[in-house]
Amino acid sequence: MLTAALLVGVAVLTVLAVEIGPLYAADRFRDLREPTDSERGRLDYARETAGLDVDRIAIERRGPDEAGGERGSEGVGRIEVAVRGPPRRRVLFLSEAVLEDVNDDVAIGLLAAETGRVETYYGEFRAVAIAAVIGVLAAIVTATVPFEAGFASLVAVGLAAFWVGRRVQYAADDRAADAVGAGRVADAFERVAAVRGVKPETGGWSTWFEVQPPLGDRIAALREREGSEAS
Repeated sequence: MLTAALLVGVAVLTVLAVEIGPLYAADRFRDLREPTDSERGRLDYARETAGLDVDRIAIERRGPDEAGGERGSEGVGRIEVAVRGPPRRRVLFLSEAVLEDVNDDVAIGLLAAETGRVETYYGEFRAVAIAAVIGVLAAIVTATVPFEAGFASLVAVGLAAFWVGRRVQYAADDRAADAVGAGRVADAFERVAAVRGVKPETGGWSTWFEVQPPLGDRIAALREREGSEAS
């Protein structure tokens, strides 16, 4: 009984750490500010277009390297758009470059992508998947289950998480495309990749064990949808 309670506790703590930990770390260790009135007006329009509903907006100030002129390959600062936190405590984190260095279409595309992840509960799925893996590992370590059965369960849970996670991410991209158009989301992804000076990676053996599908494959799926919508 005590062991079962311990395993449940480990799983619950893991979910909380994955869901709340990034929000706490960002609030505590990043140089954040509230949006100005004009920025809030732009963001309200962009969020309404993308369908994104959050409880708070936090903008990360440029780091010393960006302020000093060391920016991306196209002279653009670091672009980051992320929604963190559990339901009813969601916070939209933006880098200043999203407001200052890219156009509204790119910002809307990125916000729509985050909307899709929120609406498909991608973050919650990820937290539960990690908790399931940690729970099985804890069961093996505490000898609650035989090693052979525990290892087989670990492999099964891991493979299921990889497969379902990719399906959830593609569903999130489809939600984003429903809201603002597949081409706009794909353009935003390509713009971010260009700023970072990287070529969007496509699937290969090195990506088999990643929950999130490669960006190049996501862009290709969006372009395919864009073409089918245009025809």
